[in-house]
Amino acid sequence: MRRKAGLILLALAVFFAALSPLLRWYAFPRLAKIPPNQYQDMVLEAKDATLLDYGTMQARKVPKVTIVQTLKGNVEAANKVERTAGRDVVVWDGMSYVQGPDGKMVSRIPERYIFDAHSQEPVHATGEMVDGDPVRRDGIEYKWPFLTEKRDYEYFDAQSRTTSPIHYKGTQKFRGVTVYYFEQTVPWTKVPFPKAMPVEGITPESVAKTGTTRWYSTVRKFWVEPVTGAPVYGEELHKEELRGGTLLGGRDKVTAFAGDVKMREDYIESTVSMVEKNRTVVLLLTSYLPWGCLTLGAVLLVLALWLEARGRRPGEPAPADVAEPAPVGA
Repeated sequence: MRRKAGLILLALAVFFAALSPLLRWYAFPRLAKIPPNQYQDMVLEAKDATLLDYGTMQARKVPKVTIVQTLKGNVEAANKVERTAGRDVVVWDGMSYVQGPDGKMVSRIPERYIFDAHSQEPVHATGEMVDGDPVRRDGIEYKWPFLTEKRDYEYFDAQSRTTSPIHYKGTQKFRGVTVYYFEQTVPWTKVPFPKAMPVEGITPESVAKTGTTRWYSTVRKFWVEPVTGAPVYGEELHKEELRGGTLLGGRDKVTAFAGDVKMREDYIESTVSMVEKNRTVVLLLTSYLPWGCLTLGAVLLVLALWLEARGRRPGEPAPADVAEPAPVGA
């Protein structure tokens, strides 16, 4: 009876030992994915900012500029891309809406971001765009991969439509959560005017005829929870200028927007709470369950060997040590 129980425990030990790497290297890539129908929004504010008054074409100080960012999963578009991509993808239809202190629109820029549901690598397909212009992303945007590493990543900048490194700067604590701090500097770059302008009747085409151009620079900062790859906080030192042309009345340049853009406090709290919950789920697949199964397999193996040893009577030789009986003569 003990020998039968030992064999059962040995079989279970082998099963759990084999299950450990399967959970980490097979189940994790297939289960840890961004939902295709996910919706999220974020409100950021730049207090004591500088904003251009398009009526007078003069830059003025304002108490606050608000940026509302939304990301909505497009399931129908994702299904179409998956037919040719051969993998699970997510299509995010994004919108960055900027409004002044009076609540009026400053700019509105739509975006479509297509990426791998697990790795967050960009997937190139028809429809990938920023403000209606086709783009080809060569880096991540909005989210880092699961199990983020302590290294630089390529990050896509929607304003300039370019990709450049975002640098790992160190490990910190943010609201009790261990995070990796990343920073990217985009130097002054000529960028297109938004297609939706704040003054009725003014279009990017009409501004282009005046010879005036739009320039942009930013220092982008992210505090990323490494297990989920989700930023728990973000900040930008954002600057925009209009340069040259007849629109400025002979001036070389004028500030269109300048401010320190930060996440609003209530969104920081909700983001940290959501990330902590998702972190537990990812750790179950990458650490808790694999190591738990491996430990359980080792314990069961020890119990199986112990039962085998207890099953033998004192002084009884092992089956392999029993001598062959001598033949009996007639």
